[in-house]
Amino acid sequence: MPKRWSTKDVDILRPPSEHEPGLATFRFTDDYSVFHYSKMPDRIPDKGEALGRMAAYTLRRLEQAGVPTHMVAFDPPRTMTVKFLRILDPARGELHPGDRARLVPLQVIYRNRLPPGASVFRRLAAKKVTLDELGLTGLPTPGATLKTPIIEFTTKLEEIDRFITHAEAQALAALSDAQVAEVKRLAHVINGVVNEIAQSRGLTYADGKVEFGIDGDGRVILVDTAGTADENRFTLDGVHVTKQILRDFYLARGLEADVQRWAAEGRPRSTWPTPEPLPGDLLSLVADMYRSLCELWTGETIWGAPPLYDLASKLRAWQLPAPQSATRPS
Repeated sequence: MPKRWSTKDVDILRPPSEHEPGLATFRFTDDYSVFHYSKMPDRIPDKGEALGRMAAYTLRRLEQAGVPTHMVAFDPPRTMTVKFLRILDPARGELHPGDRARLVPLQVIYRNRLPPGASVFRRLAAKKVTLDELGLTGLPTPGATLKTPIIEFTTKLEEIDRFITHAEAQALAALSDAQVAEVKRLAHVINGVVNEIAQSRGLTYADGKVEFGIDGDGRVILVDTAGTADENRFTLDGVHVTKQILRDFYLARGLEADVQRWAAEGRPRSTWPTPEPLPGDLLSLVADMYRSLCELWTGETIWGAPPLYDLASKLRAWQLPAPQSATRPS
């Protein structure tokens, strides 16, 4: 479900009740955000359509695999009708065990690979997380594929998301033992389906994130999107072909550290300086990347975009060298 700086336009058709989800439309826009800054100064042509089509394709595949989702219908090129849930903030005492038709206020991150410089290594070194908490028996080799994907949780409704333990996640989201077990099970199923699609397209799938909700029957369902260039990190011959390219551009300019500092200082968002815009050649290249990845992912020719392999060599020039380039999805 979107934060107030979401890159989706939301139109509520029917508000949710305590016992039943409502109905809304998501319109995928050409805006984007990195490092929780809010909307960035540029709009990427056709990005919204590319994400909407990729999301709809993936959600259909997930439904076929038995994953219940919030999607009701997709109206090309970029509008999705969804079950709309209540957003109850635990920090305000609004969320209680047994609540239904509501968002699970967590982001669930799954990792198939740990690239050099991944945040996991930094947090392990700082003793902010343990191997046992990650389900690991030893320190993985950077860049290696994990035998079993790692599942992690972050907060969702806070100003800046933060990693929390599985126990903290269950308590924060007011989930029963059965519900948190189902969240983890579905996360593994979703990860498996996305990985299957990625491999069939010649892509390497490092990690991704998903969000869940509780429907009117108390069932855990997938909300928001999965299997897109913004929620997942794919590479082609070692080159990032997702939003990571945009993260790298602004990471090199210190935006992540700036956002963390401004948030820690309690500085109002309205006073945050506007980041520099993307260079024109990078903006055009990223637009083609979104179009090309969408066509590869869905198997549909929509724009006749350049093949992703042809774009990879150009994208490589904008990719930060490891270890700096590995940040979690945001």
